[in-house]
Amino acid sequence: MQLQSTSVLVVDDEASLRKALRTSLTASGFAVEEARTGEEALGTVQRHAFDLVLLDINMPGINGIDACRRIRGISPHAGIVMITVRDLEDDKVRALEAGADDYVTKPFKLRELTARLRAVLRRTRVHNLAEPVVLQIGHLKIDLQRRLLWRGDEEIHLSPKEFDLLAFMMKSSGAPLTHVKLLRSIWGPEYGGELEYLRSYVRMLRKKIESDPANPEYILTEPWVGYRFRNPSDPDSPSVQTNDD
Repeated sequence: MQLQSTSVLVVDDEASLRKALRTSLTASGFAVEEARTGEEALGTVQRHAFDLVLLDINMPGINGIDACRRIRGISPHAGIVMITVRDLEDDKVRALEAGADDYVTKPFKLRELTARLRAVLRRTRVHNLAEPVVLQIGHLKIDLQRRLLWRGDEEIHLSPKEFDLLAFMMKSSGAPLTHVKLLRSIWGPEYGGELEYLRSYVRMLRKKIESDPANPEYILTEPWVGYRFRNPSDPDSPSVQTNDD
């Protein structure tokens, strides 16, 4: 991936953090611009298109959530990564519902941040292409047209809803998916609070696709948020999490 052509807008009210991020991301090959506030970010995005926006959730004036929602309206194809605080789990859900593609929590390491940015960039570029008929991630291969799934050479039987849920997750591989987004996307707009219903389907899927359902490699739990489908062969994918469902 040629990161030299990848533009990033860093939005944060802390000058020291903006400077550190500019230095580190520029050294990693990104072309970086800065904005001090949500208002400044909106004006910058209106003037220039960016591949990625790195946006702090806590800022004076227009906060990160509102800025995210408005930036998404101006630049629907940009990748947006929010910087959140670790102990405010609700902020992560609000960020995703506002249109963020992913989030990193303070304190974070540069390696984690660049991995998230690269992963989001890949997803946004793939989403602009025609949807593939067959997806292969790790040992799993799914035929979206014929509605078939294989794990290695073994065909795995799925119920219609299991297939729909797995297909949606695989097509969103690497992205955090909230409980509400999954419920409404698969079961309909009237759903949203039936967490145990969703968790039961996730447990059934893990039993069918995971070598060790208690320590999943594919369907990871994002605590208090939802789930993330992981590509175990992707070096930028998140580490394996404990199954807490």
